[in-house]
Amino acid sequence: RCARVSPTGKHSASVLFLHGSGDTGQGLRSWVRDILTPDLAFTHIRVIYPTAPARPVISPSFQWWPYTPMRGALSNVWFDRYKISRDCPEHLESIDTMCSTLGALIQDEVNAGIPAHRIIVGGFSMGGAMALHLAGRYHPELAGVFALSSFLNKDSVAFQVTSCHPSARSARLKL
Repeated sequence: RCARVSPTGKHSASVLFLHGSGDTGQGLRSWVRDILTPDLAFTHIRVIYPTAPARPVISPSFQWWPYTPMRGALSNVWFDRYKISRDCPEHLESIDTMCSTLGALIQDEVNAGIPAHRIIVGGFSMGGAMALHLAGRYHPELAGVFALSSFLNKDSVAFQVTSCHPSARSARLKL
């Protein structure tokens, strides 16, 4: 499920804007519209607001992932967290699965004729963390990545990628 704002002219670039935990793509779009009235709209850029699945979801290895900080209650989140702390390991299986899902949205844009170097991903809070993993670890060819009021765990693998991956060195990181 994605909310979309189509360009008013010829579509030549795209932005994937990911919401924070508990929100939806439409909720983020409404929040942005309230702040930037009337909307985050451009003549040539499509803005896509995907919605994270309501966890618990089933993983490719057929394990359920509840959203641990909410004691398994359903919540629209991009990945699971062992706890709300920067001092714990990342739940990489849930992050990597969602990177694959979001990678399909990137591929849809490429299939529509938008080159990867004309696509930006970013997000708010947990969406920003997801965007950093997605762009840094899986899609360093993208035009850029942004994270607003976001976080990464202290030992995040996203830090390792941005410090040693040759193509990531040129990525435009906006933290």
